[in-house]
Amino acid sequence: MATRPAPADPLTLEVVELIGSVVNRYHQEYDEAAARHALTGAQARLLALLHHQCLPMREIARRLKCEPSNVTGIVDRLESRGLVERRPDPADRRVKLAAATEAGHETAERLRASLDFAREPLAELTPVERAVLRDLLTRMLGSGSPDASGG
Repeated sequence: MATRPAPADPLTLEVVELIGSVVNRYHQEYDEAAARHALTGAQARLLALLHHQCLPMREIARRLKCEPSNVTGIVDRLESRGLVERRPDPADRRVKLAAATEAGHETAERLRASLDFAREPLAELTPVERAVLRDLLTRMLGSGSPDASGG
């Protein structure tokens, strides 16, 4: 007979609800900022990924948690706008890498700069409190750098 996990304590439940609220607020603002740049949320997240490095379609799909065929469509639309281009992978010329163009990098920078989410609430925290929050979030994620999925 399988044992059931112990129910979460009220403080844990409250923290989980607050994290959910933060995530929802972030996604809402991210989508609004993307729309101001004539992008969908998915296009903006893909562009943000490519702002840091060229990636194969499979890796983009993994990071965005979507099907590779969806990534192909998103890349097609960004490519038609001159924001993304496909390049052969130098390590394996059969693989195509998606890469941000100069215009794509500029758009990604403008998008990131336009994200106001949490700037005011974070500004109310001292630098030490922000560092503690960063360290706690990093510890919760179990790594030094979360997947870039937006911002």
